[in-house]
Amino acid sequence: MRWEQVVEFAAKTDVGMRRQNNEDTCGAHLAREEKVFRDRGHLFVVADGMGGHAVGELASKLAADTLPHTFLKSTGESVQKAMQCAVEAANAAINSRGSQNRDFQRMGTTCSALALCGKGAVIGHVGDSRVYRVRRDRIDQLTFDHSLQWELERRGRLKPEDISLQEHRNVITRSLGPEPDVDVDIEGPLPVYPDDIYVLCSDGLTGHVTDGEIGTIVRDLPPKAACRMLVNLANLRGGSDNCTVIVIRIGSLPSNVTPPSVEFPAAQRHTLSWKWLLWFWLCGVGLVCGTTLTIARYLVPGLSIFGVSALVGIVMSLFAWRESYQIRTAPPEDALEPGNAVPYRSHVARPVKELLSDLAELAVDLQRTAKEDGWHVDWKQYEQAVTRSRKALSEKRRSQALREYGKALDALMAGLQTERRMPAGNPMPEPS
Repeated sequence: MRWEQVVEFAAKTDVGMRRQNNEDTCGAHLAREEKVFRDRGHLFVVADGMGGHAVGELASKLAADTLPHTFLKSTGESVQKAMQCAVEAANAAINSRGSQNRDFQRMGTTCSALALCGKGAVIGHVGDSRVYRVRRDRIDQLTFDHSLQWELERRGRLKPEDISLQEHRNVITRSLGPEPDVDVDIEGPLPVYPDDIYVLCSDGLTGHVTDGEIGTIVRDLPPKAACRMLVNLANLRGGSDNCTVIVIRIGSLPSNVTPPSVEFPAAQRHTLSWKWLLWFWLCGVGLVCGTTLTIARYLVPGLSIFGVSALVGIVMSLFAWRESYQIRTAPPEDALEPGNAVPYRSHVARPVKELLSDLAELAVDLQRTAKEDGWHVDWKQYEQAVTRSRKALSEKRRSQALREYGKALDALMAGLQTERRMPAGNPMPEPS
């Protein structure tokens, strides 16, 4: 990544639909000077506090304040080492604060930090908040969830389909604060390319929005609109937790710099087993024998042996290529081991048309409720946005249709949030 590349980002945090207070904290620190960028880069942080009431809020705020301060002030260290020291410093600050007050004991927070610097993307991670990378139609999860679900899956004790997600998904196995020491996952540096998009989020988002949907929304919408739609969608589907998301889009390279080609993991060389070599040797012998007999004018047996050998050779070549291809492209056996510099999970962005269909159903239900309960909604804005979205969809401008539907959802959710803030028994006055 280069200093000259513009980084466009947006952040949004929301209390959700069922919580009384927001225990999430996020922060963004863009390098204002080229030297700072070369040394440390741009820094983004998301922390999801635990402990209830003000305790979780305090823990996440300490993480979001301490980590950037330590990271950006450190000198003479690699970005990876500085990131690790910064996360450890945040853990020490939270643990120290918790030990000073009995009410704050065992308070903790998740923490995911992303540094975008000259060497690439470097991630420091503890807990189940996530960092994603969206590149073209693919979304990669770059962090390992420190949760019971992921730990059981990593150890091979349970398969994903055997795990009750509702039961295990919120059981955290590692966080900042409860213990004096903490193991920090450091990922990277990973290559950064123009138009890459990075997403940092708490589990309030991933509990309700799939990876494929996240990939589609951040790919097709500007960061600010993408943040709003992601939070709205999480709330429309229950909003069971605080929801925080940061969306970062990497800009183009300067015109005088040749853009790099997107690199993929190099294919490893694999030697076929002796059984494959034996089969190919037999096919070769058959071809030679068939050719010899044909030349000797034993046409029927010669052509038969040659034809059968050639057919077997072609079939065996296809199977050998398939096996070799699967070996090269399959994820490594330790794909769920932290620190292996490969995505832990990857998904394809969901088709926009499918996502729009789901959003339309949600909007219709919410619109019906809004009219029945008399919410204060800007219906003109809503109808205009829906009309523009349908027109764009009919013209196959699906990305534009998604943007317009996001505006329609904004109008409905604004009415819902206003309704929730109204005291019970105090109806909203009719607009003049």
